[in-house]
Amino acid sequence: MNRDLSEIITAYATKTHSELSQLMIGKSKDNLISCLNDLLTVYMNDKNSSSLREYITVTVAGYKHNAAKLGYNGFKHSDEIGAKPVNCEAKPKNIQTEGYDSRTTKPKLNADGSFNDYTYKRLNADIEENFNLLCSGFIDGELHYIIEFPFAVIAPRMKYNLDKKFNGKQPKGIYLRSSSFNFSHIENSSLLKIIYLNKEAVERNKKYFNGKFYDYLMLQQYDEIY
Repeated sequence: MNRDLSEIITAYATKTHSELSQLMIGKSKDNLISCLNDLLTVYMNDKNSSSLREYITVTVAGYKHNAAKLGYNGFKHSDEIGAKPVNCEAKPKNIQTEGYDSRTTKPKLNADGSFNDYTYKRLNADIEENFNLLCSGFIDGELHYIIEFPFAVIAPRMKYNLDKKFNGKQPKGIYLRSSSFNFSHIENSSLLKIIYLNKEAVERNKKYFNGKFYDYLMLQQYDEIY
C-alpha cells in the first residue's frame, strides 16, 4: 500500500469529510489514479472483509502492518535494547447503521473479539508470546476507539472457554470454533491502554455501544483526535 493511499484511508476513518476532501484535492491526478489502482488491488485480492479496518487499527496504534494472512497482524520494535519485536493482533469490529433499528439482533460495540479454531496448544503458545491485543470499534467505517492490552489479560477467559467445552481433554483434530471475550472480561485490568478515542463520535453514536463500555470510554481523560 503506497503512502498516499495509506494517508487517504486513515483520514477517511479519522477526519471530517471536508478535511478528507481537502487532502484529496491536494493530490495530483496521477497520485489519485495510483491510489485507486492500489485500492482496487487490495479489494480484488482481499480474503477478509475487515482488512482495511485491521490495517487502520494496527497503523494508528503505531505498529507496522503485516499484510500476510499468517502470523500476527503487526509488530513494532521494543524500547528495550536487544528485546524482540512486540507483536499485535487486531480485533476490529464495524457496525453498519443502515437498517439497524429494524434488525432483530442489534450488535453493540463492546471491546469484543474472538479467536477461531482455538486449542489448548494455541492457548499455551499465546500465553508464552503474550502479544498485544488491539480492540477497535468502527461505525460505518469511522474509527471510534482502539484499546490495547496484553494477551495475559484475557488468558483466563480463553482457558474458561476451552474448559467449558473440553474440560481439559481436547480430542485431536477437534477445535473450539470460536473463543470470544468482551469488555466484561477486561474491565478490571490495570493494563488497558487507550490508543485512540474520539469521544465526540462515541457520544454521537451512544446507542451502538454496550452501556457499561460506553460509560468507561466517556470517563477516560483522552480527547485527542488522530
